[in-house]
Amino acid sequence: MQKTINFELAKNIKRIGHLDIPGGGQVVVDGGYAFVGHMKPPHGTSIIDVSDPTRPKVIATVELADTYSHSHKVRVVGNLMYTNVEQNNRHHLRRGDKLPEIRQRLSAALGRLPTDAEVAADLGARASEIAELDAARVRGYDAGGFRIYDISDKSAPRLLSDTKTFGFGVHRFDVDENYAYISTEMEGFMGNILVTYDVSKPEAPVEVSRWWMPGQHLAGGEKPTWSGYKNRLHHAMRVGDELWAACWHAGFRVLDASDMTAPRVLGGHDYHPPFPEPTHTVMPLPGLFDGRRIAVGIDEEHDHRAGALHGFMWVFDVTDMHNIFALSAFDVSEMDSPWSRAPGRFGAHQFREKMQSNLVYLTWFSGGLRVVDVADPSRPTEVAHFIPEPVGDQPAPQSNDCDVDDTGLIYLLDRNIGLDILEMSL
Repeated sequence: MQKTINFELAKNIKRIGHLDIPGGGQVVVDGGYAFVGHMKPPHGTSIIDVSDPTRPKVIATVELADTYSHSHKVRVVGNLMYTNVEQNNRHHLRRGDKLPEIRQRLSAALGRLPTDAEVAADLGARASEIAELDAARVRGYDAGGFRIYDISDKSAPRLLSDTKTFGFGVHRFDVDENYAYISTEMEGFMGNILVTYDVSKPEAPVEVSRWWMPGQHLAGGEKPTWSGYKNRLHHAMRVGDELWAACWHAGFRVLDASDMTAPRVLGGHDYHPPFPEPTHTVMPLPGLFDGRRIAVGIDEEHDHRAGALHGFMWVFDVTDMHNIFALSAFDVSEMDSPWSRAPGRFGAHQFREKMQSNLVYLTWFSGGLRVVDVADPSRPTEVAHFIPEPVGDQPAPQSNDCDVDDTGLIYLLDRNIGLDILEMSL
C-alpha cells in the first residue's frame, strides 16, 4: 500500500502580505519600497510601497513601449533606479537567424522552395512558429541596453538616460555609487561579456572597461572552444575590490577590480562537465571560517533532463584563488515539494545577493524559498522554508528571486505571478 506524503509547505516562516502582480525576474527592497522588474512586456518595473507590509500597494509602474523587449532586472542606489533592456524571448527568436541558410540548403536538395513544415522540421521548431521567427529576423533588434531613472519621487520615476549596448541587450547586472557592471552582448563578441560604465553622471554613463573569457572576442581573432552561447558571462557582483563573475557553463571567475579600467582574473573554478546546470551566481561570505575564506554559488535549473542532476547550491573554499575547491553542497529533494514534477522548473535559481551573515536565502522555483545556514561550511543546514501555493491557473509556484529588508522581512517574487512578504521566526 502506497503511503501518503505530507508536505510541510512552511517551516519557521509565515506569510504576512501578498500582492498579485505580473511575474518578475528581480526584487530589491530599499527604504520602505520594493522594486520589481517584470518578466514579460508591456510590464516594465513596478515600485511598491511596503511601509505597511501587510498591505503592499503599487504606486508606480514603468510600462514598456512595445512587446519586443523586457525589463526584468532592477537595482536601486540612493535616488537612482537602474533597469535592464533585453530582447523578449531572445533565445527562441534568434533561431530565426538560421532560416535563410536552411531554406537555401533545402531548396538545393529538393529542387523547389521548402514548405514551412519542412523548414520547421529542419530547425526543430513548429511550422506555426516560422512566420514569427521570420518577422523577428527581418525586424532586427537594437533596443537593448540599460536605463537610469531619478526616483526622488517614487510615484513618478523620471528617465535620465537610455544607454544602448548590442545584440540581445543587457541581462543581469550590479551597480554601486560609481559604476554599473553590465552583462551584455557587444559587437564582435560571442555571448555576454562584462562592460563596466562610470555612472558618476547618470545622465551620460561612460564605458570604462570590458572583460571577457578568451575565445569570446571573435572580431579580435579569438576562437571559442565551445559551441554557441554555452560559455558567457551571466553577471558579475562587486565585493570590495573584487568582481565575482558567474560564467554559465564555464563555472566562475574572480576578478581584481582595484583598477576598473583593467580588470584581471585572480582565480576561477569550472565544474562543467560533469555537472549539467549552468553557474548563475557566486559570492563570498563575510568574514573567515576557521581561517578559511568561503564562497557560495548556485546553478540555475535550466533545461533539466530526466536522470540528470537538478541545479543546487555549492559551498567553495576560495582561500587560495589558484586552488579553489568544493567543500559541500545543498540540495532540495523532489520529495520536499508537491509541485516538483508539475509543469515548470523545480531546481535552484538564485540567492539573495547581499551576504551579511551565515544565512543564505535561496529561491528554488517550485521548491519555494529555502533559508540555509552555512556557519559550518562542510554541513549547510536548512533552518526555514516557505513554498507558496500556485496562484490563479498556474500549475506550480516558480519562486524566482528574493530580498530581505532592514527589519528581516523576506520578499519572495514568483516568475509567473505574485509577490509574497514573509516573516521568519528563528
